[in-house]
Amino acid sequence: MPLPPLPESAVTVGAHASDWRDAVRLAGEALTRSGATEQGYGDRMIQVIEEFGAYIVIAPGLALAHARPGPDVNHDGLAVVTLDEPVVFGHPHNDPVSVVLGLAVSTPEAHVTSVAELANVFNDPESIPALAAAKDVADVQRVLARSEENAR
Repeated sequence: MPLPPLPESAVTVGAHASDWRDAVRLAGEALTRSGATEQGYGDRMIQVIEEFGAYIVIAPGLALAHARPGPDVNHDGLAVVTLDEPVVFGHPHNDPVSVVLGLAVSTPEAHVTSVAELANVFNDPESIPALAAAKDVADVQRVLARSEENAR
C-alpha cells in the first residue's frame, strides 16, 4: 500500500517550534490545511504523546505524530513539518527531532499499513537528514518519492 498523498498544503518547511507540543500542533495544522482532518486532530495527537510518551520518535531526528481514527479524520493523510531548530520530545535515543510527520488514518487497518510503509521509507538512513535539509515543498516531495521507490 503506498503512503497517503502529500499535497503541497500538507508541507511546512523551516518552521519554528518552541517545544514538542508546538511541533505536533504544526503537523496537525498541516493535516487540517490539506483537508485530511478537522481542527482539533492536532490536540488529539498531543494527548497520545502525553499519555504514552515519546515512542512516536521512531528514528533519530524523526517523530511520527498520529492519533486513532475518529470523526475528525476526513480521509487518510500525511503531513511533513521540518523545523528550523530541533526540539526535544523526551526520547532516550532519538532526540532531538527536526522532522515531524503527521499521520491521519480513517481505519485501524490503514494505520497499521501506513506506519509499516513509513518505516520502510525511513529505513534509508539518508532520508531524514535530506528531509531536514529540504529548502521547499518540492524537495520534501522528492525525498519522500525517492525513499518510497527505494523501499520497494
